[in-house]
Amino acid sequence: MSNEMTNYTEGNVEQSILRSVFSFPNPVNEIAARMVAGMVASLTLVTIFTGQVWLLGLLVYGFLARVATGPTLSPMGLVATRVLVPMFGKPQRPVPGPPKRFAQMVGLVFSITALALYFALDFTMVTKSVLVILAVFATLEASVGFCAGCFVFRYLMRWGLIPESVCQECVVRQE
Repeated sequence: MSNEMTNYTEGNVEQSILRSVFSFPNPVNEIAARMVAGMVASLTLVTIFTGQVWLLGLLVYGFLARVATGPTLSPMGLVATRVLVPMFGKPQRPVPGPPKRFAQMVGLVFSITALALYFALDFTMVTKSVLVILAVFATLEASVGFCAGCFVFRYLMRWGLIPESVCQECVVRQE
């Protein structure tokens, strides 16, 4: 019986570790999110101007990592949360996590689209146009705090396309 209990406990620990790695924070620190957006805008612009496809691969990986794990497996997320925010005295501005995760998913779609267009058409104006749109919206978030994905998410909630359970998660309690 103790063997079964040990296996059950080990299974719970493994599930707990997986859940902690593959979860998205709620709330999210808006300051860190804006810093990540600045890094995304910079990487996107460098990708556009250099035409280096491996940079586009980094962009896709970063969005995928942030959608799946928040900052846990994202180099940009880690730099923002572990280096830059502490460097500025750990400022906190909590905002709901689900809209930010949705915004990361939109960024993932744009970056995957750009990567697919690259393989179909090379770095043509079509591929660069998708990246320019991504850079514009990342710059808007980084510079003035306008999160286009969050804006769309809000409308999807109003129209009832986002489940009520997710809407309830969007309430950020100020303590």
